[in-house]
Amino acid sequence: MVERVDNGTEVLLALIKVISDRCASRESAMLPTMHRAARHFHKTHRFNGSLCKQGLARNSSQFPACTRHETLPVTPTVPRIVPHLAAPDLSCAQLLGHVRDVSQRLQHNGMLKISLGFSDNNSQYLQQLIRSLHQHHGHQLPITHSATCGWFWDVRPSTTDFQTANHRARSETMEEFPWHTDCSYEDLPPRYFALQVLQHDRYGGGTLSVMNVERLSEQLSPTTRASLMRPEYRITIPAEFIKEPTKRHILGSLLLADEQGRSSMMRFREDLLTPLTERASRALDELKHALQHVEAQLHSTVHLTAADLPERSVILIDNRRWLHARNDVKDPGRHLRRVRWDAIPFPGVLN
Repeated sequence: MVERVDNGTEVLLALIKVISDRCASRESAMLPTMHRAARHFHKTHRFNGSLCKQGLARNSSQFPACTRHETLPVTPTVPRIVPHLAAPDLSCAQLLGHVRDVSQRLQHNGMLKISLGFSDNNSQYLQQLIRSLHQHHGHQLPITHSATCGWFWDVRPSTTDFQTANHRARSETMEEFPWHTDCSYEDLPPRYFALQVLQHDRYGGGTLSVMNVERLSEQLSPTTRASLMRPEYRITIPAEFIKEPTKRHILGSLLLADEQGRSSMMRFREDLLTPLTERASRALDELKHALQHVEAQLHSTVHLTAADLPERSVILIDNRRWLHARNDVKDPGRHLRRVRWDAIPFPGVLN
């Protein structure tokens, strides 16, 4: 059971127990009483899209097994929240109900936070969860990061010990990382990525920001959206992520419409892009302006600080529906672990 509940919560729990005991013989007659009790509790103990401020502690170990609740309100102009699940122990990664919740939240929201109630320095939870998503919900297994690095990549500052020999990835620095999607240079970019927090930034840096692509695209002109959907960009593969020595770039588009015709999916990392036509160049300029525009960011962006994503947090993100960025890292001990999976075609790619 949940610990640290207030008096109002205790009253409601006691009332529900009494009602439940009687419902076996008088179920239909007691339903109105249950409804009135629920309405009264809702009025006096509001959740407001976050953890119940009247009693539920933030520590995930205090939640019952594999529970879900809502938290992390987005900016006031974005009427949505980041769903939040608790995984008190490793077995949650293989429980069908928990795995189904993860799949549904990713499909609906494109983003999900999970709080682990146990130490997991080897990322066993993520390994088992992704295998379960593969087995039960059709997700493709993770892609390798490079020719020498497998499923997992350690996102932490390093000056000498690089994960790809002689090449330092941007994620291995303490510098800010502007708006991008992961693996924009892949023929089949992964649909999802996850970051497990092994050590959050203890000095206030390394804030993860995410921007909704559909809302961003609403800031663009129809002409620009159409241009971004044409395969008129050369996308360079970073040296640290080259898998085939003879393949150094791909040709492709940057924006993609969903089944409803909404411009809701993108591949983007500015420093890797070369527009191949004048219209492609103009469209890229407008996109960069929109990314820097304050109104566009207020309209579509949420910022997740170390307080939102402390140690033992996992954030899962739809890599096509959300751009992400981070500010500069202040803690040299900051350590995240990344995995990318469900690589599927991004239409508009020319080999």
